Amino acid sequence: MELNKNNQYHIDNVPVLDICNQYDTPLYVYDFSKIEAQFNRLTKAFKGSRLKVLYACKALTNINVLRYFKELGAGLDTVSIQEVWLGLKAGFKPEDIHYTPNCVSFEEIQMAVEEGVCINIDNISILEQFANKYGDTVPVCVRINPHIMAGGNHKISTGHIDSKFGISIYQMRHVHRVIKSGNIKVTGLHMHTGSDILDVDVFLRGAEILLGIAHEFEDLKYVDFGSGFKVPYKPADDSTDIEQLGEKLGTYFKNFCKEYGKDLEIMFEPGKFMVSEAGYFLVKTNVIKQTTATVFAGVDSGMNHLIRPMLYDAYHHIVNVSNPGGTERFYTVVGYICETDTFGWDRKLNEVREGDVLAMKNAGAYAYSMSSNYNSRFRPAEVAIHKGKAHLIRKRETMEDLMSSQIEIKL
Repeated sequence: MELNKNNQYHIDNVPVLDICNQYDTPLYVYDFSKIEAQFNRLTKAFKGSRLKVLYACKALTNINVLRYFKELGAGLDTVSIQEVWLGLKAGFKPEDIHYTPNCVSFEEIQMAVEEGVCINIDNISILEQFANKYGDTVPVCVRINPHIMAGGNHKISTGHIDSKFGISIYQMRHVHRVIKSGNIKVTGLHMHTGSDILDVDVFLRGAEILLGIAHEFEDLKYVDFGSGFKVPYKPADDSTDIEQLGEKLGTYFKNFCKEYGKDLEIMFEPGKFMVSEAGYFLVKTNVIKQTTATVFAGVDSGMNHLIRPMLYDAYHHIVNVSNPGGTERFYTVVGYICETDTFGWDRKLNEVREGDVLAMKNAGAYAYSMSSNYNSRFRPAEVAIHKGKAHLIRKRETMEDLMSSQIEIKL
């Protein structure tokens, strides 16, 4: 989102206020050109490797977004049978969908097997059940927990010793017993240490552990390093140096492949990296409320639509779209939910007036996908900006949507 020569904000040459006038607020808007740029940046960084990008669709599951990733050449990383079904509906081939569940029933895993997708197992109990059911008839990937503490927040760190994700590196002897006795064919190894990882060396430490284990498996076709790339949230924020990662990890992986005797596929499953910066959440200011200590800008949304600030203390940069030339003042931007739902404390914004549209950046990942109907509020519409045109890709909910799955009974 940039200011043009007329001092108006636009997304891919589409004026933001025009989008709001057409589709109303609150509103999620996604810039598809940014998604493509992120995809190309990652593939270019690993241009010398057999790279496969799996979009982690839990970040944003709108079917139009999924289809766009398919057009770009990505596969799909899914964590539920419902995401598998969405991927198939979007046109992905089963072999391009990887299913990495956690703490699901074995029945759900069987459903995924029936769909023909790639199965990733992160639990020895499930691995044993899988062996008893399928033996060597269905190849699997095994998710390893490398015991590396990484990520911008404890709630999104997944590779440490107390994490529920993955099979501990200290349980590999047990894993091999299960694999041998059950005649399981392991064609992939996987790890994912967390989100918002800035240090490239964290990935290299994980790679050293994972590739050290990889020598113990004879039938590998790929190694999946997960993701967790950090994106910038604040104007001067640092982010993961993808180019440096491609150079260092790419070289390391090539050397491993020579030792292994086979040119394996290297995989990543980015979600936030792909869509976070492409998304904007547009809201309208309902009220300006001044207390003895704070000036509140109360908007027509709340944590029901964007829960990340309250759940993770996540920072979303906020811009006054309606008054970009106004005098800067401090505001605390809050929502309309009957709960403390603060989007940002003490933010310096161009003067905010009642009726002004505010834009929250980095709203592409884990924003709409984590929204709810709390306070019986309707979820907002979604709009895609593609090649300079705005397209409605999800309508705003109505009272009929709110009641659609409820059954009224006579008491």
